[in-house]
Amino acid sequence: MLSVEETIAGTEAAQIPKQRGVSLLDTAVRYAEDRHWDVVPGTWLEAVDGVQRCSCGDAACAVPGAHPTREDWATQATGSATVARRMWQKQPAASILLPTGRTFDAISVPETAGFLALARLERMEATLGPVTVTPDRRMHFFVLPGASVKMPELVRHLGWTPSSLDLIALGEGSYVAGPPTRYGSSGAVQWACRPTPANRWLPDAEELISPLAYACGRDR
Repeated sequence: MLSVEETIAGTEAAQIPKQRGVSLLDTAVRYAEDRHWDVVPGTWLEAVDGVQRCSCGDAACAVPGAHPTREDWATQATGSATVARRMWQKQPAASILLPTGRTFDAISVPETAGFLALARLERMEATLGPVTVTPDRRMHFFVLPGASVKMPELVRHLGWTPSSLDLIALGEGSYVAGPPTRYGSSGAVQWACRPTPANRWLPDAEELISPLAYACGRDR
């Protein structure tokens, strides 16, 4: 299995734009075109008195510039590169939100647990899908849809109660922010494992749950 560094740096990853120096518009189009992921534009950042504020207008916004702009955001998501281009042409600074529960679910864990699990998964030579790291110190492991339904029973089977671990499965009705979306002045979402042709086929949650639960248990 490719290491995290090789996955990020490998030439296979050339189809997905690097995280610096590319527009959100081009990146959103690539996600739809190359990965067949649905995308939807979210809020964006605006400079107010020299401070980056969320376009939603809430000065205390928890994720400034990285959340939906409307309640029916899920119905606006598209897998069409043409429609995605049109959307971001209207607001080029809009964040990129990737709905879960469609082509993928995401397992969200604390950053420290996520990197511990990544190291263990590499030693196991396990199959990995894309993995993001967010400025609020979370990691999202992309897996096949259905993880949100399976997760409670999988965790119980390992001897944990779902509420005892900071391990969250994001499925239908949820989303993750796609790189290079920024969270205010905190920084940008980045790839820990970049999308490549090699990880186009995502793992099932069952393949990752043991290392992730173990890491979250250590991280408590």
